Amino acid sequence: MKTFALRLKPEQDLRQALEIFTQEKDVKAGFILTAIGSLKQASIRFANQPEATVLQDKFEILSLNGTLAKTGIHLHITIADCQGKTIGGHLETGCIIYTTAEIVIGLSEDFTFIRTIDTQTGYKELKVLPVQ
Repeated sequence: MKTFALRLKPEQDLRQALEIFTQEKDVKAGFILTAIGSLKQASIRFANQPEATVLQDKFEILSLNGTLAKTGIHLHITIADCQGKTIGGHLETGCIIYTTAEIVIGLSEDFTFIRTIDTQTGYKELKVLPVQ
């Protein structure tokens, strides 16, 4: 396994930064090992909802989980507000860094992740292939 550590700075878009990283590093099978930081705006798509909800406030990033590949990323985020109330869902474009985001990414050398439309769900779902 290879690992990469990133530090995102204020005003960066969390999802866009991870998409750029994935393309620049030619990621075939990546995953989030750990992530913490803060947001000043969160854009999260909640379960079974067609659109993201945009939240304006200061939030702590408690967790970020999911897979990364050039064919698509699928990430979930959990955040807490200033009173410690938590909320989470699908990470969408529009999560803007407040002070920092510290992210460690692992890359598998044994697999390739691809995302293709699943006829049962209608979504691009993960397909895991062994490296040839």
